[in-house]
Amino acid sequence: MTYMTSLDLSLLKTAKWAFTTRRVNREDVHRFSRDFSTATAGDLLLCRIAEIGQHKKIQLAERRASASYPGDLVVLCVGDRYAPDQFQARAKVGKGLIHLVAGGGVAGLVEAAHVRMDEPTLLSPIALLENKAGDVINIGDYALAPQLPNENVTVIGVFGASMNSGKTTAASSLAHGLRAAGYAVAGIKATGTGAFGDFNSFEDAGVPVTDFTDVGMATTYRQPLARIEEGFHTLVASAANAGADVVVVEIADGVFQQETRSVLAGGAIRERLDGILFAAPDALSALGSVVVLERHGLSPFAISGMVSCSPLATSEAAEVTGLPILSREELWDPAVIARHVAPLIRVPQLQSAA
Repeated sequence: MTYMTSLDLSLLKTAKWAFTTRRVNREDVHRFSRDFSTATAGDLLLCRIAEIGQHKKIQLAERRASASYPGDLVVLCVGDRYAPDQFQARAKVGKGLIHLVAGGGVAGLVEAAHVRMDEPTLLSPIALLENKAGDVINIGDYALAPQLPNENVTVIGVFGASMNSGKTTAASSLAHGLRAAGYAVAGIKATGTGAFGDFNSFEDAGVPVTDFTDVGMATTYRQPLARIEEGFHTLVASAANAGADVVVVEIADGVFQQETRSVLAGGAIRERLDGILFAAPDALSALGSVVVLERHGLSPFAISGMVSCSPLATSEAAEVTGLPILSREELWDPAVIARHVAPLIRVPQLQSAA
């Protein structure tokens, strides 16, 4: 180990702590290390912003966006990134400059980028953060205790054809509609990259929410499926223990993303789903996605997402898929919930929570 004793720990009090670090007890930091060769996904890393690029703000642990300035100190998580519309990146730290690969607080090295992206914001890594025992602090140290699968609560999965297909709006709208219909609902983001947008969307819909950062992952990209499944079970069981009888689970990215593909191919998450709502950007994507799901022996109860924003696209998608196309406003409607979702519910409807 290469320890740093010259840095003052008080620097951490002036640093901006990113959303991905929100569960960390900051008092646990006792020293620094510059042995970046040990860095692994989820490790806490103190950086200085060297040059502003694509990401001009940091999403803070307090769940607000903070404008970045050259010279700012930030505490981030080392992590991988999968975002076809933005960056693909690897959880790696070298001695030179590295990249801010996600505004929610993920640092690594960009491997590929969408042509519309600016150059990534550059970071100068200062040190990994260590605890009193001399171990590098990882957000996994603060994860919820693993729980056994809960087989009683209803689980509705929300998948999408791609990034920006409308998954988050569909998921939070479904959760809001279930709540309006009288169900105790919780929201879960089971896979993806740590950020507060999805988190806040569920809370805005009036439901409690947890995500994969609560089970110790800054991102789920390149994480073993077994770890993702264990986290899923813990999040679902925690929601059920807190009183939920329906859990809406958003699965990030598109059906061809490697973790999503693994989920659909089989295993604990797929087997636990009581229903699927699918978000698509257009009619062709809706049809293609239904075909992909059918190859896995699955079928959504409805299509939502960006396609539902256009009456013409809605009619096209309904014609080619034979499925109901539900807008966010329709998902808010208890009558729509009664028609399309209530048959999937495992437990009796509760009295109205409104």
